[in-house]
Amino acid sequence: MKGPLSGLRVLDLTSIIMGPYCTQILGDMGADVIKVESIDGDVTRFIGPARHTGMSSTFLHLGRNKRSIVLNLKKEEGKKALFKLVETADIFVHTMRPKAIQKLGISYEEIVTVNNNLIYCGAYGFSKNGPYGDKPAYDDMIQGASGLAAAQTELSGSPQYMGTVMADKTTGLMMLNAILAALYHREKSGEGQNIEVPMFETMSAYTLIEHMYGLTFDPPLDSSFYPRVISKYRKPYQTADGYISVTIHSDKQWSNFFTLSGNTELIHDERFQDIEARTKHTDELYMMIEEIMISKKTREWLNILEKADIPVMPILKPEDLLVDPHLQQINFFEKVNHPSEGDIWNINFPVQFSKTPILIEHFAPRLGEHSKEILCEIGYSEQETIHLFEQGVSFEKLYFKENRIKH
Repeated sequence: MKGPLSGLRVLDLTSIIMGPYCTQILGDMGADVIKVESIDGDVTRFIGPARHTGMSSTFLHLGRNKRSIVLNLKKEEGKKALFKLVETADIFVHTMRPKAIQKLGISYEEIVTVNNNLIYCGAYGFSKNGPYGDKPAYDDMIQGASGLAAAQTELSGSPQYMGTVMADKTTGLMMLNAILAALYHREKSGEGQNIEVPMFETMSAYTLIEHMYGLTFDPPLDSSFYPRVISKYRKPYQTADGYISVTIHSDKQWSNFFTLSGNTELIHDERFQDIEARTKHTDELYMMIEEIMISKKTREWLNILEKADIPVMPILKPEDLLVDPHLQQINFFEKVNHPSEGDIWNINFPVQFSKTPILIEHFAPRLGEHSKEILCEIGYSEQETIHLFEQGVSFEKLYFKENRIKH
């Protein structure tokens, strides 16, 4: 049995991380994802170390379970081939700005003329209906614009970006959610539709879940930021030999912690009686944890706190995850042999389906690796395919001997 989305075809015209993350998950879930690339390829092919040009570490993860076709959409024959692909597709995904899509002639209104059941998803920096509609956008500026960077001010003394491309990946997940919802609607009604997923609005909604705080009310009852998560004392705590992450939340957990740390008198302190009171005294609580944690080694604290059912984990670096006993036991990482890139570590899909297991059917493709195969699938003859290659409309790159990177 193949994945839950087996039988669906996705045309992926996305680049960077946001869109490719969404379509990688669709591919992992069993959809036939056709990555439509320009002659130069998705720039993600060049983000990170690589054994061969165009096959970076980032692309090896985001490009799996996809097939690559090169189409020069600035040429009429390239656009014609894309429209023939659209006839066979269920989902069309892109991350180009509205003006660029209009210029290429592949807007929803134009695409739907050949497939009116299509689910068309466009992800932009900002909703095209607002004054920012055609502004370019990347992860950093959306973290800044959405309030996420400002929320780090108390922790570091100035606005800071998160140490991961959170806006890209979160918006990619929102794209995935929207596409799956549209598929459900189509299953019931037979109707395709146009979906807009803007980064700015997505990340503003994401940030404001807790950081509307007092501004939820009119007039405001408090400031915007949720005090607990912006406290400068909320951080990995230093132990006698490293760092540890402790989250004490419920009344029972705090009572257990006060007892274990030799502060039983605080169990009945009015400042810490319930979550409402503790929220008002967040800094005092976290400062106390900071002072206590350094008295013992990480392993000692893990043993003590786990027995008391207090959530605790060591601080792990990416390289630690590769040897983490839990992740090893569930086979989270798998060493695989990529046909052109050799041995690589694959990150397995984190969700388990009991009836439709997730499979890695395609390694990340070389640029245009499946151009001929896909063109033949939509009716092009051998001679017509060769003509497209000769005209620079498409190509197929199978080998990398000429551009192996030396280390």
